[in-house]
Amino acid sequence: MEKYTINMTELLSKDTFIDKVFNYEENKEWNFKGDIPAIIDFYADWCGPCKMLAPVLEELGKEYQDKVIIYKIDTEKERELSAMFGIKSIPSMLFCPIGEDPQMAHGALPKKQIEQIITDVLKVSK
Repeated sequence: MEKYTINMTELLSKDTFIDKVFNYEENKEWNFKGDIPAIIDFYADWCGPCKMLAPVLEELGKEYQDKVIIYKIDTEKERELSAMFGIKSIPSMLFCPIGEDPQMAHGALPKKQIEQIITDVLKVSK
């Protein structure tokens, strides 16, 4: 039997961001398109703290499967998205609840702190 890993995070481009998260070209006011809350991780491959955060987000993606989706945006490749959200330091995470404005957090936060944000901001429990 073949063993494979399910990737719990999805890499977004500008087009997939517009399609799945928010069409900022047509709308000025935030309108999250997702069916379930999302965490968007702004990262770069060369960033040490981003590399430390990646396995934590993978873990959370498995633990909150079907309750929270985790997207990743490569700040080197998607400069327009990074600029739109004013990303000046990475990692930065955008927490997108359903029906409310998103909230940004900066730095490689510990898993417990991210879980607290998932509970408080995204209104999701395990």
